[in-house]
Amino acid sequence: MRLFNDDLEEEVSVNILPMIDVIFAILSYFIISSLFLTRADGLPINLPNAQTSQQQPDANFTISVDADGQVTLNQSPIQISEIQSVIEEQLDPEQAAVVTIRADEAASHGEVVGVMDEVRQIEDARLAIATRPGDR
Repeated sequence: MRLFNDDLEEEVSVNILPMIDVIFAILSYFIISSLFLTRADGLPINLPNAQTSQQQPDANFTISVDADGQVTLNQSPIQISEIQSVIEEQLDPEQAAVVTIRADEAASHGEVVGVMDEVRQIEDARLAIATRPGDR
């Protein structure tokens, strides 16, 4: 004998809106956190390899020389002859400058030497050359 139940059964459903909110929150977290993983020091430069390279503390000034000979100081275009005066203007008295030169592998040797010469004329300036660690 079959019994009929007069109670209406509630339709079972799964509410996915909270799950969608959680997924978007996680996606937002990964997107925002990935923005801080990129490092933008200046121009896209193909640094040379050096087996003896060492990690240096962050530099006060970064001079980039790209393959076309364009020179930038902290991402601002500059003439080589102006490097010394601009850096000295930004330094406090008794403050030592730490200058990192990021020169492309294909950059002219003369351009890089000219930049190094200008930096060496700054009193108490320390000079570093950026390279990629690894084998040649």
